[in-house]
Amino acid sequence: MGVTLSVIKADVGGFVGHTESHPDVLAKAGECLEKAKKEGLLIDYHVTKCGDDLQLIMTHQLGVDSEKIHKQAWDTFVWCTEVARKLKLHGAGQDLLADSFSGNVKGMGPGVAEMEFEERTAETVIILMADKTSAGAWNMPLYKIFADPFNTVGLVIAPNMHAGFAFEVHDVKEHKKIIFNAPEEIYDMLVLIGAPSHYMVKAVYHRESGEIAAVSSTQQLSFLAGRYVGKDDPVCIVRSQGQFPAVGEILEPFTAPFLVEGWMRGSHQGPLMPVAVKDSTPCRFDGPPRVVALGFQLSSGKLVGPGDMFSDKAFDRAREQANHMADIMRRHGPFEPHRLPLEGMEYTTLPEVMKHVKGRFTDL
Repeated sequence: MGVTLSVIKADVGGFVGHTESHPDVLAKAGECLEKAKKEGLLIDYHVTKCGDDLQLIMTHQLGVDSEKIHKQAWDTFVWCTEVARKLKLHGAGQDLLADSFSGNVKGMGPGVAEMEFEERTAETVIILMADKTSAGAWNMPLYKIFADPFNTVGLVIAPNMHAGFAFEVHDVKEHKKIIFNAPEEIYDMLVLIGAPSHYMVKAVYHRESGEIAAVSSTQQLSFLAGRYVGKDDPVCIVRSQGQFPAVGEILEPFTAPFLVEGWMRGSHQGPLMPVAVKDSTPCRFDGPPRVVALGFQLSSGKLVGPGDMFSDKAFDRAREQANHMADIMRRHGPFEPHRLPLEGMEYTTLPEVMKHVKGRFTDL
């Protein structure tokens, strides 16, 4: 059957500070989506969290960018914001940048990743959700999953993957896109996606079947708001097994923590730590940045699961390494490379501080 999988997230209020999501907020979101399911709008749903971000995972048959689905998500965030305000949670409604819904949540603050496909005999999907980091955080893992044979041996030995994958890369500053074919255009692609604050992998497609393999959110809060209101905390959907990488190949990039933008006040580089959902509580310096992975089987649109994939003890060493990397980065305090370079601080609170010294410069 044809099904659309939509993952829409927003920070509607943190408990305590920016570290966690309050159970009452999650419960309210569940009430809202259960009502939508009973009314026939949704086939199924799952409500979860990553740090202080509320995550809505929904299946339906209305296609991507459906106004009805996006309005349901927006209304859910609004209702959950009311709960957050009553509890005086931190930053209640901070990702809702508009006063009312206008047809699509894209450009209104929430992060969105959606894909439409024909459900296979066995449809396995992995949903990645991150907190305290930026939308370009998926560039490296998506490259390794779909283009690196040292990570994904299926690219070498699986006949249905040997032709490679096509990467849709977005220039988020100039609002343009380009398609790269892997493996022959890997070097050209790396020139761009190695700069994840400017170029982001939006989607990946199987080159022979044309089927969508992965899609990520590329919404940037600072660009939308014109100021710092929080990090993007992106989401990503990856299809698995068959003509797509195996579950183990999708998760493998996260066994080696890598540095991403975000962390405290969105102004620092820090290691992306893979954790179980219950451990997505970034308390140290509002971090380190966290990533969770939920796995589902889809059965006629029903979400069978989830499996909490990073609860596997095999990721214990990655968490240990991430903490060690965090120690190293924190020693730099307000100095680069822990603090972002000045161009990365443009939409943070730093420009307001810079006004104090601007008029004091004199010619050499």
